Amino acid sequence: MNKRDYYEVLGVGRDADEQTLKSAYRKMALKYHPDRNPGDKEAEERFKEAAEAYSVLSDPQKRAAYDRYGHAGISSSAGAPSFDPSIFADFTDIFGDFFGFADLFGTGTSHRGTRAQRGEDVRYDLEINFEDAMKGLHAEILVPKTEICPRCKGQRGEPGKGLVTCPLCRGQGELFRQHGFLSIRSTCSQCGGTGRLIRHPCTQCRGEGYVHSEKRLKVNVPPGVDTGTRLRLTGEGNPGHNGGPPGDLYVAIKVREHPIFERIENDLHCTVPINIAQAALGTEITVPTIDGPEALKIPEGTQHGTRFRLRGRGVPFLNGHGRGDLYVHVEVTVPAKLTREQRKLLEQLAQTLPAQNEPHERRLFDKVKDYFM
Repeated sequence: MNKRDYYEVLGVGRDADEQTLKSAYRKMALKYHPDRNPGDKEAEERFKEAAEAYSVLSDPQKRAAYDRYGHAGISSSAGAPSFDPSIFADFTDIFGDFFGFADLFGTGTSHRGTRAQRGEDVRYDLEINFEDAMKGLHAEILVPKTEICPRCKGQRGEPGKGLVTCPLCRGQGELFRQHGFLSIRSTCSQCGGTGRLIRHPCTQCRGEGYVHSEKRLKVNVPPGVDTGTRLRLTGEGNPGHNGGPPGDLYVAIKVREHPIFERIENDLHCTVPINIAQAALGTEITVPTIDGPEALKIPEGTQHGTRFRLRGRGVPFLNGHGRGDLYVHVEVTVPAKLTREQRKLLEQLAQTLPAQNEPHERRLFDKVKDYFM
């Protein structure tokens, strides 16, 4: 019997790329699969033909030999096609959305319903004060907890009489079917892969296998945390399935805003007002810091918006050494109302000061900024 051209079998051109071949093969395989065509020998043959064509054209070396010599280039010494069953290793990707199971031809992991699985992670939101974020604290939280039922040990049935062996899969958790050269393995639909059925649900957890409670935990919040920081408590999440390890608990930090300080990374910023006399003559003021009030010298002639840096008075580096800086921004304030004496003194001062009402020449920075805009 003459074989059909492999490109014709898949319905693609000779310049088809890997993705085109895979899509064409998937379409053919789904159309002629024995599960969709029970007892149809012609469909089974077409399915085998498509699989054989894809096994050759998906292999670069075999495809090159086929393109040059045709079927003779890829035949074995006995004249049989060199069909490669390894193409079914990725059948999960090709058939997963149709069959609803991943184990085909024995390539997947067995007993998926009974294998150990890690528990889910849990999140807990913790809001703290700004000062606590700077200095750290030991917090105690009450976390909703899901735990394995102490009565049935997570088996969901009454101890000693609640579980029976699944009659459909006979306790294996899987079903096997044979279609020609295809050996198909799927999770048992009756027991969900556990191999057992619940005859009498556990009276404490009502057949869930888990009970809900609350657990009090201690959390060590290190200095320097910020909104968005997550602290992990290993093993404090939901319990695992079938003997798997528990998940983790992640404590998500939210830091309340401070009325004075603004945080930018590891630096703090604050604004302190001074009057025009202090700015002109210079003075010494007291400024707030996280560690308490601290003296700051203001030199004479200080202009509005001048910034002073206090080194090491900022935010501690998280899980590290050292701290950021504190920047004090000076705001020169002008009194809205003056007494007669104050007005007289300012008028006398104004007579001694030169008039400076000419517009300033634009700074070089502004010129460069305009040039690039």
